Amino acid sequence: MSIGGGPVARGSRVSSGDAARQRELNREAPRIPHLGRRIAALFRPYRGQLAAIIALVLISAGLGIIPPLLTERVFDDGLFPPGGGPDLPVLGWLVGGMIAVFVISSVLGIVQTFFTARVGNRVMGDLRVRLFSHLQSMELGFFTRTKTGVIQSRLQNDVGGVANVLTNTISNIIGNTVTVIAAAVAMLLLSWQLTLIAAVLLPVLVIAQRRVGQIRARIAGRTQESLSEMTAITQEALSVSGVLLAKTYSRQRDETERYAAENRTQVELQVRQTMSGQVFFALVQVFLSAVPAIVYLASGWIMASAQGADFDPGITAGTIVAFTTVQARLLFPLMALLRITLDVQTSQALFARIFEYLDLRPAIVDAADAREPSDEPGRAGRVEFEEVSFRYPDAGPGDRPTLDRVSFRVEPGEFVAFVGASGSGKTTIGSLIPRLYDADSGTVRYAGDDVRELRQEELMDRIGVVTQEPYLFHASIAANLRYAKPDATAAELEAAAKLANIHDTIEGFAEGYDTIVGERGYRLSGGEKQRIAIARVLLKNPRVLVLDEATSALDTVNERVVQRALDGARSGRTTIAIAHRLSTVVDADRIYVVGAGRILEQGTHAELLALGGSYAELYAQQS
Repeated sequence: MSIGGGPVARGSRVSSGDAARQRELNREAPRIPHLGRRIAALFRPYRGQLAAIIALVLISAGLGIIPPLLTERVFDDGLFPPGGGPDLPVLGWLVGGMIAVFVISSVLGIVQTFFTARVGNRVMGDLRVRLFSHLQSMELGFFTRTKTGVIQSRLQNDVGGVANVLTNTISNIIGNTVTVIAAAVAMLLLSWQLTLIAAVLLPVLVIAQRRVGQIRARIAGRTQESLSEMTAITQEALSVSGVLLAKTYSRQRDETERYAAENRTQVELQVRQTMSGQVFFALVQVFLSAVPAIVYLASGWIMASAQGADFDPGITAGTIVAFTTVQARLLFPLMALLRITLDVQTSQALFARIFEYLDLRPAIVDAADAREPSDEPGRAGRVEFEEVSFRYPDAGPGDRPTLDRVSFRVEPGEFVAFVGASGSGKTTIGSLIPRLYDADSGTVRYAGDDVRELRQEELMDRIGVVTQEPYLFHASIAANLRYAKPDATAAELEAAAKLANIHDTIEGFAEGYDTIVGERGYRLSGGEKQRIAIARVLLKNPRVLVLDEATSALDTVNERVVQRALDGARSGRTTIAIAHRLSTVVDADRIYVVGAGRILEQGTHAELLALGGSYAELYAQQS
């Protein structure tokens, strides 16, 4: 038992050249066709609630124009009626009406905020789950060439970055637009002359706003890319493996500087994003704040001109007060619209990054007529390779194929092994069987059927894989075992653990099957982790068991313990072992020696020794 101790694990780092290429690739937001329509489509499942929000916004916006219009009547009919003093009854009704409008608007605002927050957050939640689900469908190769931190950043930073747009934008745009239109109509009704004067510079503001929005969008794309890099650094450096690597090589200071350098870039971009448009908004603020003073001046000029020309301009004290009141109500919605428009332009860079991932097509998908694998006796568990060649997608044009016209056949219940030097293609064979990758040419068959004609999920149900470094969640042993079979009973867990030769060890822990294994199982020894992984596979009860260097990372004592567990796991199922240590496969029904992507030799242990070829040489070296 080794609770509290664990093996030293290697971390991984990406070269600075790779990081630079990734940064350059993501520097500009991708161009996504019909982006606006695709964003709007996110709200389609909530059409009913959206209609209710729009109705509330329209009512609230309409009510917002009533008080300024009542203000004119307060002055002209209540406080200063023609030919007399204040008319208190009329004044009372008008003031009461204004108060009632304020109360109703406040209640409607609360209801509107509730519905807006609920719809916006549900849309954001749907988008996050949709992105996560889509990433789950991507082929294994996507994850081997993409940093985990970058993927996490798309889920967290990018989706979180559009939260405000999703939760507030629609109601704000509708509400402020209606308020601006209604205010403009009210201003025209009060005085068309003053309205023309107030609106003369608005086109200039719109043009300036578009330019500022484009700048902010570019900065936002670079900011999110920098956040992705920071997330990737955090994920690498603060994982258990990363911390161990940094400590054992005394590189904590370097890791901190690496993070600090990217953080400086992030700070600079955040400052630039905050400051972009500030001059524009300051000019807008000055303009809109100065307009009332200009209205007073223009009103005086119009009324003075009217006296000399003997015509009625239709401007009274009540008109001026009401007009400036409406104009004041116009200030905040107009400013909000300009800011929202900038936010929408900025968020387009984030939406583009999200849709870029959603538009990725998995390289491995089920055929339209895909069928369930056969469980017919005599076929189920058979594995065949027919002239299979394969090259990894990121291989260079001059690199040799990882597999070159490999052919073999494993009958149900057989135990075969693939041995050879590192890089010979052994692990690739194990990856092609459950269709983690597709062969470039040739055919991989399960139970006599081309694996490309079978449904992936059901094919994976029939194949179990035990890797050199098993992955355990930061959860209890029972929870890790039930990952293979969520409804497994306690008796089933114990039966699988006994077959894997780990039950007695688990029972020796203070909390038994409820023991928390720690991040990636670091509270357990390598042998204990491996046997729990074997128990998990046994709980799945696959037809084919692929053992990919399952004992190569263990010491001799643990190897023997795990090997006994594997001997039990092989019973009654096809077993394909990918091995470096030949001592673990000497009793295999057939051994294939792989070299340079080809099968060089095949036979039993005794036959291969007698052949005196590559296998005999490997065995002599290890002996």
